Amino acid sequence: MIRSFIPDDTESKVNKFIKMGLKDNRYESAEEIQTFHSTLVSTFQTGRTKDLAWRKWQLKQLWWLIEDNEQAILNAIKDDLNRSEVESYLTDLAGIRKDILYHLDNIDAWAADEKIGDSFIARRLGLARIRKEPLGVVLIIGAWNFPVLLVLQPLIAAIAAGCCAIIKPSEMTVACQNLLRDLVTQYLDSTAIRLVCGGVPETTKLLELPFNHIFFTGSANVGRHVSAAAASHLTPVTMELGGQSPAIIGQSADVERAAKCVAFSKFLNAGQICLTVNHVFVDPAVHDKFVDRLQYWNTQFLHGEQTITTAIVNQQHWDRLFNLLHQTKGTIVCGGGGRDDSHQMEPTVVAELDMNDPLLAEEIFGPICPVIKADVRQACQAINEREHPLALYIFSSDSSEIQNILDDTNSGGVTVNDVILHAGFPGAPFGGVGGSGHGYYHGSYGFKTFSHLRTIVSSPKWFDRLLAFRYPPFDAVKKSKIPQIKAKFRRGETIQDQRREGSRIIGSKLAVATALFNYF
Repeated sequence: MIRSFIPDDTESKVNKFIKMGLKDNRYESAEEIQTFHSTLVSTFQTGRTKDLAWRKWQLKQLWWLIEDNEQAILNAIKDDLNRSEVESYLTDLAGIRKDILYHLDNIDAWAADEKIGDSFIARRLGLARIRKEPLGVVLIIGAWNFPVLLVLQPLIAAIAAGCCAIIKPSEMTVACQNLLRDLVTQYLDSTAIRLVCGGVPETTKLLELPFNHIFFTGSANVGRHVSAAAASHLTPVTMELGGQSPAIIGQSADVERAAKCVAFSKFLNAGQICLTVNHVFVDPAVHDKFVDRLQYWNTQFLHGEQTITTAIVNQQHWDRLFNLLHQTKGTIVCGGGGRDDSHQMEPTVVAELDMNDPLLAEEIFGPICPVIKADVRQACQAINEREHPLALYIFSSDSSEIQNILDDTNSGGVTVNDVILHAGFPGAPFGGVGGSGHGYYHGSYGFKTFSHLRTIVSSPKWFDRLLAFRYPPFDAVKKSKIPQIKAKFRRGETIQDQRREGSRIIGSKLAVATALFNYF
């Protein structure tokens, strides 16, 4: 079905390029993959990548890779996904640029030894410290929906931590895969960082090799296979998955803003983003108004350059989305069409359905937005009956309602009165929980993901005399020198006592703050 919002003369660049690209595409052989891995192991053993100068050099080289080839990268994304250059810059390239600069600004502090101790004296003596050491050779497997960001952003963290890395982009985005292979070889240290192109056989070969960490972004189904393969080597894994991230629209919400934000999340990359709003719970009091404004913003966003919407990545996903629409028991309020030749699908709103609808049997990962009529209590109950989502979006002007939702649910992250923003703060951890993944990255959290925190204790000569009681034979004198550890609380305390104690502490701090304010 072809709708008028797409110009008739639109060329299907996606299918055209895939046919052209596959002709010249070459995947690495098993022998080449083994050689890459062996080279990286040898490089890491030299200790060269532990040098902060090497790490900074490679981060700056990655900057120039983006800077010098920005248009080529945007063109490749356009060929693969028919995505607007503005959208691609904002979603794929701007984040990489900010991340590189943020890591360069903070790498010295992150990599420095950290003194630890229970007291000021212990820390001053420097008896114990934490040394941040690179894990070794790591594997980064990216996803097709953001084919540049999702391989290079984890790579930034791996480089900053001092690791060697093999990166594996998605074979579904052919243009980006082939371009990145050329650029990584040209700009980065090929003895420490390699890119492998390929599909299932090549990925399987990679997973047969021992890595010190695997960073995977993709679906839960593929993630299970990656985790199983990693288990054979006891390799730790970071899983950046997805899930059915809901939005809750409370009775006190700014409905206009909520509708605009939800429409934006479904329009961004045609809803093919792990953080998109999968479905919306709307309080019955504002349900009809929300659906009306959601239709309005869908129409508004189809003007200008974005009249040509981002393409659904391939025929399989295209068929899956339309099958979901055919199976739903809900009412298609707007949208529901698209172009078969270019895989461009209309933003679609489906109402009058419940959580048992076939449309909600899986993560939608497309521009279809189911709207469920439910109050906040019902919404929280429905959320808790499923796997923890990667994101939760709360639209409400009632602070106690917001707090109750946070207390009653769990998710990887939360944005209140907007969408996706929690993933954009470089100093904050980004990751899932439960079925939406485990592990974190972004900023210092990515640095720690690819680092081993090695505790080092240096014992001075006098410390042996201080701990003389530890040596046998044991007697009453030595026993008397063992430090006594006593409770700092009384027997028989109740839960009410804990609450009163907390109130006293808060009251004391407020009193001190007030006194200081009045004094100055």
